[in-house]
Amino acid sequence: MWPRLAAFGAYFEEGDELETPINEIKDIDPGLVAEMLAQGKQLIVTYSQKTIGVIVVLIIAYIMFRWVSRLSLVALRRSKIDPLLHNYINSIIKMAILVFTFVACLGIFGIETTSFAAVIGAAGLAIGLAMQGSLSHLAAGFMLLIFRPFKVGDLIKVQDRLGVVDKISIFSTTIDTYDKRRIIIPNGSVHGSVIENLTYHGVRRTEVDVTVHQSNSIDKTRAVLEAAAASVRKEFDSELLRDSAFDPMIILDSIANPYVTWKVRVWAVANQYLDVSEASIVAIKRSLDENGIEIYTPKMDVNLSQKS
Repeated sequence: MWPRLAAFGAYFEEGDELETPINEIKDIDPGLVAEMLAQGKQLIVTYSQKTIGVIVVLIIAYIMFRWVSRLSLVALRRSKIDPLLHNYINSIIKMAILVFTFVACLGIFGIETTSFAAVIGAAGLAIGLAMQGSLSHLAAGFMLLIFRPFKVGDLIKVQDRLGVVDKISIFSTTIDTYDKRRIIIPNGSVHGSVIENLTYHGVRRTEVDVTVHQSNSIDKTRAVLEAAAASVRKEFDSELLRDSAFDPMIILDSIANPYVTWKVRVWAVANQYLDVSEASIVAIKRSLDENGIEIYTPKMDVNLSQKS
């Protein structure tokens, strides 16, 4: 076939003009023309079939894409998986369907998909090495979303930063401090450090140290502190604190010359911790003053002597 094509192409050498109209060329082999037409027809038929096959695959993939997307979202919402993971997992499923469809279309056209998969693997490795730090934060974010050591709205302390969680993304965690500062911490740093969740249990315990002079009666001091703690508990009463385990506690912590140290512990709902802590200090100070109990204040006697 190739010698025939070469002979046919000799009529179209670069720079030459056709001196004889194409319809007057007498020495073209009719068999060559018939063979070329047959091959062209075969190519059209073959690639038409493959094109139709690709279109069918794309239609099926589109239907599967929408169906699996809706089905996965419904399944995820019914599961116990954190809502923050829903879109993340759904996006991975969609991407897997797109990759499968692309590879299937290449296979229909006769392109070797094994070598293509190797190229994708090599490219993925190169990208992974280039984005090693970002991928570590991605993996850490995925672990945080799976194990959920905290959720949006929790008060946490991480990396010596205290704040309320505003957003947990796959690369970073955003917290807002009480003085309205926004802090964005990479997930790798969050997952790799100690996380203190201050609102996980819904209740917290306040503790106030009270130091009184040793001359005050222990029984009287205990009764006064118990009354102060009870008043605070009544003011900030809640269903979460009805258990006897959350009753106020008055503890005699230590005795030293010339003072006695007490600890007053009052439980509070987590979001009222600061209010209960302040109310406890105010109630204790007022009760001690009203009952004539002296708060111990360190004193230093300085004697000056004048040499003659």
